[in-house]
Amino acid sequence: MRQVVLDTETTGLDPKKGHRIIEVAAIELDGRKVSGRTFHRYINPEREIDEGAAAVHGLTLDRLQDEPKFIEIAPALLEFIAGAELIIHNAPFDMGFLNTELSLAGLPTLDNQVLDTLKVAKDLHPGKKNNLNALCDRYQIDNSHRTLHGALLDTELLAEVYLGMTRGQESLLGGEAENTETADSNAQTERISVPVRVLLASEEELAQHETQLGDIDKASKGACIWRQLEIPG
Repeated sequence: MRQVVLDTETTGLDPKKGHRIIEVAAIELDGRKVSGRTFHRYINPEREIDEGAAAVHGLTLDRLQDEPKFIEIAPALLEFIAGAELIIHNAPFDMGFLNTELSLAGLPTLDNQVLDTLKVAKDLHPGKKNNLNALCDRYQIDNSHRTLHGALLDTELLAEVYLGMTRGQESLLGGEAENTETADSNAQTERISVPVRVLLASEEELAQHETQLGDIDKASKGACIWRQLEIPG
């Protein structure tokens, strides 16, 4: 299934109180890689922007006066995300705004499959900060240029965070396939016996290994191949 990382900026916190979307951005992932296809629009909300919201994203009504209204950009947005799984941080917030805007435009609400990266992060890192900045720090993603929130920048960072949070299983499987290929190649050559020094893992290293396997198992919903290969006792 296609995946699209999506984010919005708004005039406030609650679409039920008349707040509107002022920026929407989306980035396509193809085979767990950024495909290069993006969607980004600023939108005239036709209403004032709350002071608190403006402090977060820096956008003003004056800046947005000449931008299109949501109903004008909706067809292109719907075409871009059609059939894709949406990857959103704190998905109920953005989905609530998107569906409100679509209803106001007389269009059907979204029925896309949605993955909430905030929920994934809370499952992986319970009791820790899991906002976008914290996750960038945790996964060593450079967000030093994020002085204000912005839908396009935040989708770019979130795409890296999502891949970082879910890369364990894929990278392990990829490494296994690569090792198998190397072994097949080596089987055609003469093997030379050399003394091998065996270093046993320390208790601390074993504990770190167990923690990593636990994180992978949670992210893959119990499909961690290394857990399945563990020999009891």
